[in-house]
Amino acid sequence: MLNNQYTATSVRKLVDKFFSLQWCRDNFVVPLYQETSLPMDKGVIKIAIANYSYLATLASPIEERLSQAGCTCEFVKKSQEEIQEILDLASEERFISGDSIELSQFDEDAVLEAIKATSDLDEEKYDFQFDNDESLLSEVEEIDLATEMLESKIQNAAGAILINSKKDNVSDIHIAPKEDKYKIRVRKDGVMQPFMTIPKGSGFKLIACLKNMASMDIAEKRASQDGKILRKFEGNRMEFRCSTVREKDGEKMVLRILNSDDSVLNLDTLIHVEEVRNNFRKIMNTTNGIIIVSGPTGSGKSTTLAAALKEKDNGEINIVTAEDPVEYNLGGDISQVQVNKAKGENFAKLLRTFLRQDPDVILIGETRDPETAEASLDAAETGHLVFTTLHANSSCTSLTRLLDMDVPKYKLNSSVRGVLAQRLVRKVCTGCGVKRPINESDAREFNIALNTQVMYANKLTSEEKAIRKKEGSLCAKCNGAGYKGRIGIYELLVLNRKIQNAIAEGKTTREVENLAVKEDSMLTLTQYGVELVKEQLTTISEIVRVCSQSN
Repeated sequence: MLNNQYTATSVRKLVDKFFSLQWCRDNFVVPLYQETSLPMDKGVIKIAIANYSYLATLASPIEERLSQAGCTCEFVKKSQEEIQEILDLASEERFISGDSIELSQFDEDAVLEAIKATSDLDEEKYDFQFDNDESLLSEVEEIDLATEMLESKIQNAAGAILINSKKDNVSDIHIAPKEDKYKIRVRKDGVMQPFMTIPKGSGFKLIACLKNMASMDIAEKRASQDGKILRKFEGNRMEFRCSTVREKDGEKMVLRILNSDDSVLNLDTLIHVEEVRNNFRKIMNTTNGIIIVSGPTGSGKSTTLAAALKEKDNGEINIVTAEDPVEYNLGGDISQVQVNKAKGENFAKLLRTFLRQDPDVILIGETRDPETAEASLDAAETGHLVFTTLHANSSCTSLTRLLDMDVPKYKLNSSVRGVLAQRLVRKVCTGCGVKRPINESDAREFNIALNTQVMYANKLTSEEKAIRKKEGSLCAKCNGAGYKGRIGIYELLVLNRKIQNAIAEGKTTREVENLAVKEDSMLTLTQYGVELVKEQLTTISEIVRVCSQSN
């Protein structure tokens, strides 16, 4: 392990600046750190060497190379094993297929050009004006990205990718190794899209840089890791959740871009259909029980719950949350707590702690196990209003999930106030979407009146995009995607007496759903989506794509 005098980063910087990794390995030499006494002093570079008998031979070329940069050096003795260990820890890639390799220079310009060629953003938006405002560094954990990007080409390129993704409303960045390259894809509007391809050596360096930004162990490439990048750019907060895993061709990284824009936290904006919105507010205004928001990962559950809590935060109640991670800074009088698995603080434990904090409203980020489900029900039965999420396909299957967690039917009926299932569908582009009467088959299948004017997306193939781009006729809003932005579709199941009786009688999920639709006029996800189609916000094909995944 490296001691306190030098770090893997300091070693690597000196190796890259003055020597080569292979030369250091061959000669059992490694620069450790640069010791300076004055800010402008070049200082003395401490260099470890194993073969002291060859010092006379090695010293001269080393000293000559350093003197050109205005530096001097001092030699210290270490064993071959120690030097090898230091180089292993400091190197960004140890061995590929059993052979030691040296990474290629990261071509920042090539990366930026690739971004320009593949992004929806206009080229002029890549003329980044980097802030160098030291006032933005007042919070220790939040480093100004622009300042950081000035330090090196690799950091500049990594920062450019993060900035581009944030500005282009990307939700996830996938950096995946292939046999001879790294392929970067992004998820935009819920759909994976190719972004760029870079050389394998550049991919190694990019992942190493991002891991360093996320405070992850750069030297560890076999075990999976999780981390978080928290930066500021142009005064705005940028937060990325990072995850790495070892694949057969190398290390893969996925970054989830967390939405820190609290301007979207408004139920009037999120839930478009007034009846559903009003019914959700009714169950929100109860004083106890459980409200469940269900859906797959990336369906907007956290956003909906954050909007609900902000609306309830009137200064007269105590609201506490347990989240993993804390996605929105809700402010006000809301206490937000990050789950700390390393210290044994899971959702269930935090919930029990919250009960000693005099809460009125509790948010549990996710109910994923019987222990958390039991604790949530206990909290609901003792006069608290509990919000939580579940991974389930529909509102009715959410109840089945709870029953599968050994929740008794009587507890479920007495505690659950309602279940809001949701998805995100793409909004049709207003710049190139085509408006025409709905075709007969769609009208019949989705119960829409004939001749109703609906929107159809003008989605282009890659070849068509290239042709339109050359002609200058490519849609400036969506860049040929046919869609721009997303909007939620919702399915709200309110547990009234009829639904409670059906659950107690052991009715199937389908029977409960049919009862809710027939007796209570519940809109299914598909029916809600059809309402958006009628308002020309999305398309029939998009509703079919998203809702078919929920069946």
